Amino acid sequence: MNHRHLGQSGLVVSEISYGNWITHGSQVEKDAALACVRAALDEGITTFDTADVYAGTRAEEVLGEALAGQRREGLEILTKVYWPTGPGANDRGLSRKHIVESIHGSLRRLRTDYVDVYQAHRYDFETPLEETMTAFADLVRQGKALYIGVSEWTGEQIARAAALARDLKISFVSNQPQYSMLWRVIEAQVIPASEKVGVGQIVWSPIAQGVLTGKYLPGHPPPSGSRATDPSGSQFIGKFLGDDVLGRVQQLRPIAQDVGLSLAQLAVAWVLQNRSVASAIVGASRPEQVRENARAAGVKLDAAVMRRIDGVLGDAVVRDPARTVSPPRRP
Repeated sequence: MNHRHLGQSGLVVSEISYGNWITHGSQVEKDAALACVRAALDEGITTFDTADVYAGTRAEEVLGEALAGQRREGLEILTKVYWPTGPGANDRGLSRKHIVESIHGSLRRLRTDYVDVYQAHRYDFETPLEETMTAFADLVRQGKALYIGVSEWTGEQIARAAALARDLKISFVSNQPQYSMLWRVIEAQVIPASEKVGVGQIVWSPIAQGVLTGKYLPGHPPPSGSRATDPSGSQFIGKFLGDDVLGRVQQLRPIAQDVGLSLAQLAVAWVLQNRSVASAIVGASRPEQVRENARAAGVKLDAAVMRRIDGVLGDAVVRDPARTVSPPRRP
């Protein structure tokens, strides 16, 4: 397993991260989740990403159990805060109150004294950014988080947060956006803004919620038990399920075969060709999926292969930055 520096920080992360968005605590049973984490560790994956909201906090509990007994210094554990984790008006967002209370819950569930990167899961339009960043800075100084990151923030939001982080003398190191062959929205504004302030990308959905594995076929219903049929994940995958997109994905098979990769490995390797990407998050419901995706680490795709991929996908690629995620305002 190769490792890369996260942004311009000294922290290194594995090129493949293991994430447990809708798998642990919801989509798969605990024994299967534990087996997937063991497979990730066996493959040399050291970076594990989760969030307090995943599976109603159960995902953090399962990951904490799975990593129990591992050498803590050899792991990079990332979690997030923003989305509702309770019924109260303050059980959401990026207020000082919710951030402080959420980190304590996450640390307890993850069975650790600190997280390596604590991430703002979305931008909070109802809390002053200064309040959010100051709360993060306090957690860093208390040793409960070593670095700060965000997820799905715009380039302008990242620039503003980076300026505050410099003033507060804390390490703001990462953004976690959606990124794949099919979804390239971050290339126009987010990546240039991030590079300017030393923020790296830990990308989610590099296989487009499973579409880039080729298992979804044009003219056929999604396989039962797949991400497309799961209520927790289908909201994101729907935009990739048109017959035109699915047909183009099938046309990627010869390219993958020519470079000795599966379609999933080709997709993960593709995002890792971007020098701003420190790590690609993969999820799994079976250990063999972890092993397959982990083999994309260290793969170099030459310019001719990258051009062939672009030629196949053509206008199926989403690039418009106006289509980035815009979180709803809190009630």
